Amino acid sequence: MKDAKQTQKRLHERNKHQNLYNFDQLKLVVPELEAFIQKNPSGMDTIDFALPEAVVLLNKAILMKDYKMTFWEMPKTNLCPPIPGRADYIHYIADLLAEGNGGKIPTGKGVKVLDLGIGANVIYPIIGVAEYGWEFVGSEVDVVSLKTAKHIVDNNPHLKNAVTIRSQPNKRNILKNIIGEKEYFDVVICNPPFFSSREEVLAKTTQKLKNLGKEVVGKPVQNFSGQNNELWCIGGEKAFITNYIYESKHFKRQAVWFTTLVSNKNNLKPLQALLKRSEAAEVRIIQMEQGNKISRILAWRF
Repeated sequence: MKDAKQTQKRLHERNKHQNLYNFDQLKLVVPELEAFIQKNPSGMDTIDFALPEAVVLLNKAILMKDYKMTFWEMPKTNLCPPIPGRADYIHYIADLLAEGNGGKIPTGKGVKVLDLGIGANVIYPIIGVAEYGWEFVGSEVDVVSLKTAKHIVDNNPHLKNAVTIRSQPNKRNILKNIIGEKEYFDVVICNPPFFSSREEVLAKTTQKLKNLGKEVVGKPVQNFSGQNNELWCIGGEKAFITNYIYESKHFKRQAVWFTTLVSNKNNLKPLQALLKRSEAAEVRIIQMEQGNKISRILAWRF
């Protein structure tokens, strides 16, 4: 999440977060946020993005102000997502679905989306329901995240009838145990664990805090939080997506598009090669830019 002094550039044209955060409006929605608002060197309102509590409150205010939420609470240990980037993924998926709908973005519950790893924050269904009225199924392997996600859905009436959450009992599986025998999805979305170990997570945290001008002594506190299954898995992003691609072939008649975020550009070529060997009929790479950060959506269909 960017400092308020940096205008979000190159976001998707329908992304609500093109401009600086309006802290005057946000603190009206979540009054607790005001205690964390401070002036940056340019005299503009911001927060200290190294403080997890401040980041959580900012996200809560954004979700309540812009995405119809009336309740959003989650444990401090879970992943707290930067909303502008998450919204971009949903908007680019909408464009992808529009291609098969005469150029018009399909809306409403006739569009069914599978969110692999919905997480405690429920972020993609929150945005997708608010923006396009889609129906979501979300999978989750972590028991605490599953409980928190269900609590958020149950306490927001507009989500309760649009979002179903399913437990993934086997950490080695991705689509198996989640997609029903005769179930069909328009698109599958995924934000895979990026890191390959907890040590790698802590090293990244240290670097982020240094970039924010913070002195790091001892074990760093993650401003982006996250449980192990949210942040890392054995083999990291490449291994997770490789497994996802293998499983997608078994479910090729039950989804139009399979997609995933790919953070490390070096993973693209081997994943594209695997998709070619898997006989994917079409493979796309959609680039997303948020400020100085570049990420990609890898999309394929059979």
